[in-house]
Amino acid sequence: MKKYIFILTIFFSVFSVMKAQEKEMAFIKEGSYVPLYGAVSQKPVVVKSFYIDIYPVTNSEYLEFVKKNPSYQKSKIKGIFADKSYLSYWKNDFDFGSAKPKSPVTSVSWFAAKKYCECQGKRLATMDEWEYVAMADTKKIDARTKKEFNEYILSWYEKSRTYENEIGKTFKNYWGVYDMHGLVWEWTSDFNSIFLSGESRKDKSTDKNLFCGSGSVNASDLMDYAAFMRYAFRGSLKAQYSTRNLGFRCASTTKPKI
Repeated sequence: MKKYIFILTIFFSVFSVMKAQEKEMAFIKEGSYVPLYGAVSQKPVVVKSFYIDIYPVTNSEYLEFVKKNPSYQKSKIKGIFADKSYLSYWKNDFDFGSAKPKSPVTSVSWFAAKKYCECQGKRLATMDEWEYVAMADTKKIDARTKKEFNEYILSWYEKSRTYENEIGKTFKNYWGVYDMHGLVWEWTSDFNSIFLSGESRKDKSTDKNLFCGSGSVNASDLMDYAAFMRYAFRGSLKAQYSTRNLGFRCASTTKPKI
């Protein structure tokens, strides 16, 4: 009898973990959108179906990652993979100080974010995937033309230290995803894909030197200042940079295996 109860306990524990992990990601159905930088062609970009984390990665989750991957600990990471600001608010390799366990981990470089997702059997979202999900409000897939939606995003840009807030405190969007706006900026896999140099001859092609995408020159709607600010921010970064208001979440082309 005790053996039977023990087996049932293990079964339901595993089942609960599986269900929790399933809820961690939202399914994003295939669709299309005209990105901020698409004014030249005005052709919509098709975004294939994929999965994305419902929440950004937290301090407690990242702590578990560095415990299993010593080379990404604060004191051991190589300079080519992260600058001196990497996990700057952490007291040491295994103590994130006064930060909340459920607050988003920030001051993480692109290299570190990419490695974290790979260790979860996932990847970073592409910029088009991220923007596609981020253009949704609570009821519409594309709420970019709604004044109140843009005002909400812009009001967040004016607030300070939002990275100290816990995940899941912003609105749940159409896809069931939280914190795309209102908490932290987030890395994308191809953050260097549309960096613009300012020279018209060079701007005809993309820069592949690991810079975040800026799209301001070819913006499809210069009134979309909220999106413009995202691209401008990305354009100021390099892959090894880490800042206090920059975090990440993971994505997957297929449903991750439990």
